[in-house]
Amino acid sequence: MCANIKLKQPLIRLIPMLIDFSVKNFRSFKEKQTLTLVKDAGKEMIESNTFQTPAPASTALVRSAAIYGANSAGKSNLIDAIRVFQKIIRESSRKTSIKDTLDLAPFRLSTDTENKPTEFEINFIVHGVRYQFGFIASQQRILEEWLLAYPNRRPQMWYERTFTNKSTHWEFGSKFSGAKQTWASATRENALFLSTAVQLNSKQLTSVYDWLIGSLVIGGDGRLGADWTSNMCLEEVGKAQVLDFLENADIDIKDLTAEKKPFDVDSFFPEVSEKERQRLDDVIQKSGLEYYKVQTSRYNNKNEKVFFDLATESLGTQKLFELAGPWIDALQNGHTLFIDEMNNHFHPRLIEYLISLFNSSETNKHNAQLVFTTHETSILNQNIFRRDQIWFVERDLMSGSSLFPLTDFSPRKSITNIETAYLSGRYGAIPNVKKSQLQVAEKKCLNS
Repeated sequence: MCANIKLKQPLIRLIPMLIDFSVKNFRSFKEKQTLTLVKDAGKEMIESNTFQTPAPASTALVRSAAIYGANSAGKSNLIDAIRVFQKIIRESSRKTSIKDTLDLAPFRLSTDTENKPTEFEINFIVHGVRYQFGFIASQQRILEEWLLAYPNRRPQMWYERTFTNKSTHWEFGSKFSGAKQTWASATRENALFLSTAVQLNSKQLTSVYDWLIGSLVIGGDGRLGADWTSNMCLEEVGKAQVLDFLENADIDIKDLTAEKKPFDVDSFFPEVSEKERQRLDDVIQKSGLEYYKVQTSRYNNKNEKVFFDLATESLGTQKLFELAGPWIDALQNGHTLFIDEMNNHFHPRLIEYLISLFNSSETNKHNAQLVFTTHETSILNQNIFRRDQIWFVERDLMSGSSLFPLTDFSPRKSITNIETAYLSGRYGAIPNVKKSQLQVAEKKCLNS
């Protein structure tokens, strides 16, 4: 398939780059686990699958990472960890109540961790500066928070926050400026200092906050959906980009129409009672609720356009339309895109095409990054990925999830068939499927 996506230049680009993300004591992750996008010493596909970072004391990074594992191994929990991490940052800047609890779920299968806090940490680059940000939190409060900057090779501690003995200790570095004590006093126990300070006009922290909120794009977080792509299609330039994306994916759609319309109760809920219809009408009128009506078109035998509602298209076409907007946006602006279960409804060749848009210096000029979970093993080959781009998640005997890279096994380049090796169990992270009692009984009958 051709990967000839036409991208317009962004008005503002933060040049963001994810280095690594760590999580500890969250859902199935009992011990600290780290996903890193740092390039290893391998020389394969350097020009296409890796890029050099501009920040001092940083190294080259990979453009994508694929995460494999059995069902219920913890792959989705890793994506959820990123989502919750970002959610806490976003909601800390809002005027929520001090009584609100944080959306955290510690590892519950150990008495050592079920009442312990959760830890998140992330390393990233914005405007050529590397940052290290993290926090430790219970459901009730932020226990620790820190931010370090690396404008040169040496770290600068901008601030640290520690809760001990029923009080919070604050420490601010000399390179961090602004109304520090005012921002600290305004920070709620269950909110982050970073978000509070930005809300109160900290210019120094704005680019950090904007990257964490705007450049981490996570499937299922509300931003990733058909509405994003539909909104792009309201303008001719955006619609042309979406059509180009679908055409290169070999989707037979000749044109698209999109319009934003007031929500219509009769169309969406035709069988509700009159009383309920009136109630819903009142709610819709007060909220101004709208929806996108999207139609695709093809030509009939007389070369006339025939229109179809997007909902009547195949699930694969609908999902590809949903991904088109975020995919194009990530490539245009250098965002980091997280997708869970990317294999759903997609042909293996289509998955390969989507990945190729990131693993290319031609279509990925702004060093966007893609992290996704999948069960699709046909792409597990060294013509698509470097060995440091493949990761696995596996549950241990106590049901804790471990995250580890393929490079732990030192597979030989151009010799090892990674797909065959993975499916044979060489790397773990596959389901231990047991034979059913019926299969056992049938085998006994055949052998008797």
